[in-house]
Amino acid sequence: MSNVYHTYMCWKCGKETKINGFVSRSDVCPNCGADIRSCKNCVFYEPGAHYDCHETIDELVTDKERSNFCDYFKLNSIGDSKKNSNKSENSKDAFNKLFGD
Repeated sequence: MSNVYHTYMCWKCGKETKINGFVSRSDVCPNCGADIRSCKNCVFYEPGAHYDCHETIDELVTDKERSNFCDYFKLNSIGDSKKNSNKSENSKDAFNKLFGD
């Protein structure tokens, strides 16, 4: 069985870090001590969305910077961030082709 490493960028200090396997509620950034399993490190976190989340959560998580029990949590890894960035850029390009000058 091989170890699965995730590379992510901490929402607080901005440093790129690797974590092995499952992200537990007690995991913290080794650089700044911020909770890793928090809304701000989740792939579904989107300020302005319903409860600031793209998932259909039933209950508001009030402190987005602290660990929580959300079943939808998925670490926003560097690979996911790049995919989301590319998706956003592709959407902008498509919009500009349709409505641009």
